[in-house]
Parts: sequence; C-alpha cells; structure tokens
Amino acid sequence: MKKSIFFINIIVLIISILFFSGCTNQDIKKDELVYASTKDIRNINPHLYSGEMAAQNMVFEPLVLNTNKGIQPWLAKEWQISNNGKTYTFYLREDVLFSNGEVFNAQVVKENIDAILRNKTRHAWLELINVIDSTEVIDTFTFKLNLKNAYYPTLTELSMTRPFRFLAPQCFINNETKNSISCYVGTGPWVLKEHKKNAFARFERNLKYWNEKTKISSVKWRVMPDHQAILLALQKGEIDLIFGADGDMIDINAFSMLEKQNKFATKLSNPIASRAILLNTNKEFTKDLKIREALQYAIDKQAIVSGILNNTETVATRLFSTSIPYCNINLENKEFNITKAKEILKNIGWQLNEKTNFLQKDGKTLSLKLYYNISNAQEKMISEYIQSNLKTLGVDLKIIGEEKQAFLNRQKSGDFDLQYSLSWGLPYDPQSFVSSWRLPTHGDYQAQYGLEKKAWLDKEIKAILIEENKQVRQKKYKEILEYIHNQSVYIPLSYSRTKAVHKTTLEGVTFNPSQYEIAFEKMYFKK
Repeated sequence: MKKSIFFINIIVLIISILFFSGCTNQDIKKDELVYASTKDIRNINPHLYSGEMAAQNMVFEPLVLNTNKGIQPWLAKEWQISNNGKTYTFYLREDVLFSNGEVFNAQVVKENIDAILRNKTRHAWLELINVIDSTEVIDTFTFKLNLKNAYYPTLTELSMTRPFRFLAPQCFINNETKNSISCYVGTGPWVLKEHKKNAFARFERNLKYWNEKTKISSVKWRVMPDHQAILLALQKGEIDLIFGADGDMIDINAFSMLEKQNKFATKLSNPIASRAILLNTNKEFTKDLKIREALQYAIDKQAIVSGILNNTETVATRLFSTSIPYCNINLENKEFNITKAKEILKNIGWQLNEKTNFLQKDGKTLSLKLYYNISNAQEKMISEYIQSNLKTLGVDLKIIGEEKQAFLNRQKSGDFDLQYSLSWGLPYDPQSFVSSWRLPTHGDYQAQYGLEKKAWLDKEIKAILIEENKQVRQKKYKEILEYIHNQSVYIPLSYSRTKAVHKTTLEGVTFNPSQYEIAFEKMYFKK
C-alpha cells in the first residue's frame, strides 16, 4: 500500500514538473501594457494644459462623451436644454466615486467649473468659458449651467479632454486648481500610482470605477525620447504599443516597414486633422498676396503624400476636409502648377538672377524661412521637399528645426515667414480651432494679423459661435473659410491620421474621435 502511494506521488510530481516546465512567458497571462512615448506625462492637472492629454484622459472624465455616434451621456446620465438655449440642466449618475472614495455630485461639478472659470484668461481659446454666466446646484445630483447667450458647441466643448474634467475636491489647494493641486484623483478607469519624471509612469486599474473595469490591471507609460530606441524596444518585446499622430511617436517610413514585416499589428485611423503651412501675412515678403498665391501652386502635395507619407494620408485642397461640419463648401482647387507660380511672380516684377538662380526684385532676394518641430521626423522630410520645390520656383527657402518649446514660442511671437500648422481634429474642428484664431498667442492669429479684414474675421468668428440659427451659422462659416482660402493664409498639405503599432497579442486597440486620447481601457491581451 505504501509503495502504491509513493508511486502515485512520484507520478504526480513528474506530471507537475512537466506541466510547469512547459509553461512559457506567453502562457502566463500578461496583465500590464507597456506603452512607449517620446514625452513624459508631466503635470496632468485636468484644468491646465502642460500635461499629456492621453494621460489626463485616463484619470479624469467629463459630463458628456464625444463618440463616433455623437455626444453621449457619461457622468451626466441625461440633460435638458432650455428653449432659448441658455440653460443646460444635467442629471448626474448617482453611483460615481472618485478613486479616493469621495462622492461625485453636483457640488463637486460646481466647484470644478467655478475653479476653471476663475482662470478664465488661461482658457480664453475656448469660447464656452466666456459665455458661462453662472453655475447652480439644484439638488445633490442635479447641476445647472447658465449661459449669457445660446452657444451651439456647448456639449462638444464640455466633452473635451480638458479643461472641463473633474478632480476630487481633496486635491484642490485653497479651493483653487489654477496654480497647483495636491493630487491627481479622478473618477476615470485608471489611477496614477507612480511617476518618475522623464522615466515612466504607472497607472493601475481604478477598483472604485463606476463603469466596466479595465481588463488589464496596469499601464506602464515609458518615456523614450528617441524614435529608434522605441522601435528597438518594440522589436525586443520590451514594449507593447506605439500610438500617436503626426510623426511624434513613429514616422511613416518606420510604420510602413513594420507593416511589411507582418510581425506586429498596424492600424491607421480615419483622417483626423489638417496638416498645413502657415504663411505670415505680416512679414516682408509673405504679406504680398501674390507671393502667397504663387507659393500655393509651387508645392507638389501629391508627391509629398505618395513619396513621403506613403499614401497613408490624403492630399488636402483646403484647410478643413469637406467631412468636417460646416466645411463642405465650394473652394478653388489650387493644384501644383510651377509654370503658373512663376508667371504670378514674374507679373509682379520678380526676375531670376542667373548667377544665384534665385528671384530678385529691387535688389532683394526672395528669401524665406520655414520653421518646424525638430522632434517630428515627418516635418523635417516634408520641409526638405518643400525647399526643393521652392528652389525650382527661384525662392531661397531656409528650413530651421527647433525644439518644440522654441517652436511654440515662435508661434506666439509671430517671428516666422512660414511655419507648420496642424489643426486639432475632431471634436475641436472647426469651432474651437477657428475660435483660437482670435488669440495673439496662436500662430494662426499671427499669420492672419496682416490681413486687411482681420478685425472683420475675428468679429465673424465670434458671431458664428453664438449664432442660434444653423443656416445662418453655415452661411457665416462659408464666408470666413472662403476669405481665408482666397487670401492664401494656409497651404493645405494633407489630412493626417493617427497610427498604432502593437504586438499581435494585444487586442482592443481602437481610435477615439480625438487624436489626443488613447483608449487603454478597451485593450487586453489574448489568453
């Protein structure tokens, strides 16, 4: 009997050894997603703008959500809009807690929105800030937003990634959030557990989340400023996901290479934003409309899209795609035509200097400067191609790559002839993007500053945003978009897309309407 028991134990032991020795890392369910970013999450105060929006979106939530099906209930389960469009009454969910256990209610909504309003100057790009008259707590879970006038993008702007997201009251400092906050506590699906500046951040599943909890337990946000290092880490299996728009995370050549390798899953979103070049109407040469017109015809956009962007983007013939609300209007298509471009410049007196091969007039060479973000690999390649195009025209274009902060500072100062521009995409286009044209801190304002009708343009934008009649609003959008197009303030290049590359074992990788958000909460690994 003892021998039988001993024999059975030996068999069980052998089976156990064989079973566990046969387990590989792939057999053990992976429960942490490692995402690589060139940027640190920084300060993710949801009421400010210095943090990464994808990280803010993981922790903080809005009253309503912008989805592919339009605005949907979120922390507010329903709402009513008064007949005059000036009052929004929100009925809040009653089962929402912040991750620290504080209750989400109407008083919290009021405190958050009031704190945002006390920092009005910082949010001036968002017209909703200017039209909010007052906030009211009706009862524990009913909140009322009173506007000075009807404002059609109200729900859209409340759904944005910032600033109308909700922070736990415990994190406020002296009832304010505009200077600093003491913690990052929201109602979202993730909790920020650890952050080592410029190295990594770790987000863990919010165990108090009111909605379906995340399938994976944590996300590690690794900071890797070098694009090649990110690619190498992906190949070595150290990271699971690369995700981003406009070449900040991965340029299109690397994306195409990985697509051909077929070792990883690759995805492209629908076109989401407009890539363009700003022409400064307030600088010596580009203030001349004829020069701006000539530049429109001198750049071969199709060659950029097919030769540099590998046809992953669509040629842009206008600033906003016709698929953007209010932008499906007839505008002249300014196709590549170098002969026409030369003719325009010749007609206004520019002559080719045979020694330099550059155009001259009144002893001056037609020399321009184009600035781009040096961290963006695509912008560098496109800049070099534009330089080549303009050399054919006889324009001496100098291209200058700058660190991102210097690039942004230059937008504010207006010290540029040409500069890269990327619209914000849905849900910001067109209303929030054109609203920002009125602010001197934006490159668009600086580029438009020399326009004869700049004051009219800004006034019309204001009128559009508060116009209650949709047909009148459409007419006004048509007028301002025609004006900007005819004044050649922008050279539209392409409509950009968000790119995702990930391990084939990672599922649920999708795109939110906003290019700045990453839906980590929908992702999981195959068992």
